[in-house]
Amino acid sequence: MYYSSGNYEAFARPMKPEGVDGKSAYLVGAGLASLAAACFMIRDGQMKGQRIHILEELNIAGGALDGSEEENKGFVIRGGREMEDHFECLWDLFHSIPSLEVENASVLDEFYWLNKKDPNYSLMRATMNQGEDAHTDGKFGLSEKASMELVKLFLTRDEDLYDLKITDVFTEDFFASNFWLYWRTMFAFEDWHSALEMKLYVQRFIHHIGGLPDFSALKFTKYNQFESLVQPMINYLQEHDVHFVYDTKVTNVIFEQRGDRKLATKIECIRGGQPESIHLTEEDLVFVTNGSCTENATLGDHKHAAELNTQPGACWELWRNIAAQDPSFGRPDKFCTNIDATKWESATVTTLDDRIPPYIEKICKRDPFSGKVVTGGIVSVKDSSWMMSWTLNRQPHFKNQPKDQLVVWVYALFTDVPGDYIRKPMSECTGEEITAEWLYHMGVPVEDIPELAATSANCVPCMMPYITAFFMPRTAGDRPKVVPDGCTNFAFIGQFADTERDTVFTTEYSVRTAMESVYALLGVDRGVPEVFASEYDIRTLLDSTSKMMDGKKLSELKQPLLLKLAEQGALKKASGTVVGELLVKYGIV
Repeated sequence: MYYSSGNYEAFARPMKPEGVDGKSAYLVGAGLASLAAACFMIRDGQMKGQRIHILEELNIAGGALDGSEEENKGFVIRGGREMEDHFECLWDLFHSIPSLEVENASVLDEFYWLNKKDPNYSLMRATMNQGEDAHTDGKFGLSEKASMELVKLFLTRDEDLYDLKITDVFTEDFFASNFWLYWRTMFAFEDWHSALEMKLYVQRFIHHIGGLPDFSALKFTKYNQFESLVQPMINYLQEHDVHFVYDTKVTNVIFEQRGDRKLATKIECIRGGQPESIHLTEEDLVFVTNGSCTENATLGDHKHAAELNTQPGACWELWRNIAAQDPSFGRPDKFCTNIDATKWESATVTTLDDRIPPYIEKICKRDPFSGKVVTGGIVSVKDSSWMMSWTLNRQPHFKNQPKDQLVVWVYALFTDVPGDYIRKPMSECTGEEITAEWLYHMGVPVEDIPELAATSANCVPCMMPYITAFFMPRTAGDRPKVVPDGCTNFAFIGQFADTERDTVFTTEYSVRTAMESVYALLGVDRGVPEVFASEYDIRTLLDSTSKMMDGKKLSELKQPLLLKLAEQGALKKASGTVVGELLVKYGIV
């Protein structure tokens, strides 16, 4: 497996790998990583679909990319995925998956045309004082001290951030800024999360710093992520006769050490309540999604709170059993043993009549029934005790959604503190109470809230104990390599497998690990597109620096005299050169 850039490799069709007709594949889990790996095996590995087996504990595929109408509850979206231009592996995949909506088009075609015609941007990024504009005004509000802390993090080596928290590298100056408000609510970072993951995010998305305040950098699907992304993949795989095996919990993969090689020889599972073993040869490939952010997620309803499930999750137990066999298989307990630090709660609110939509329209400044962009991303409530955010994507969000209803996604980072209207933690709240807290922060008159929360909406809460597990502070080896050292027929895929420079909690990360694993184990002779290298582009660095300073020039900043003199000398030398032109063009001087 090797990385590539440019379109030479991107447009190439690889030759059929030697010996592929004699190989079979078993994929544990039916989330995005497994579905993508199966697609790459068919498209690039040219493996016959009937030789690919996807083993899934539940009775539905998609993993965290969900979107469903639950019986006796209502519409449910546990979360949403934000996408951008440079998800290189994701778009490489979806340009080959036929659209279910548009004839003779791919999912990428459909997505591209939609976002060209209806580009995303927010007209109200944050509110306070019960629905009033928080007047962040697109400014980051970083002090010089906070700016220097951010630059220092950007330049720090990965190994110097092992096991450090965000609070270890930033001071109160940074945490008081609009930058942190934008950042933490958009990406779901908590103060105690990994400084290394924070740094990787800053580097990975440095080209989008300017789009952070208004979400103009983001792109979204037409419907929920299950119907827009997962269903077309399932359809593609079924047309190629891929074997989906549901109600199957894999409990272990057994390995043999043969010299310096590690060979997966058996899959142990429980299918339909009965233990089974799948015996493997060297020609059988195994791909395991180790860990899951939505494992043990529980739903409440409008009248009942969602309970926190702290029982061991099947995917974590599987990883533990595999990891016990060799140190190169990672350390799952680093991510799944501190639920208080990895949980938060979301809720899906469906409006039932015409009384709530006007309050939504007042804040988002758009007609929510237009079929176009509504909020353009989350609206964060700056003074919410729960640190609440909410969003409406294009409506209808479900294909079978009644046209006079809206589906809203609400989430909160702090689920264990009392609310501002409902004086109890979100984790203890029914859907009706969560709706009431949301209506309060939208500016609904207090006297109207009880009636609207009770009769004008239906809300399904969802508690997720491991939703930010991949952000826990970590060190080298905690996440195993996609193909661990010595493995010849086994790979890890998904958010807890380790790959170069990319960022977890993204659709791109799942697809990247899938692509790398398939290309490595099958010997596909085609480059995996490297992570977009914006962190090495001087134009991007200058532009993001200017925006980070809210447009201030270097000359306006307070600096020591020696630094000012050095700067003046450097600028004098740069004058009349391409460097000087760049400094002016991107607003540095």
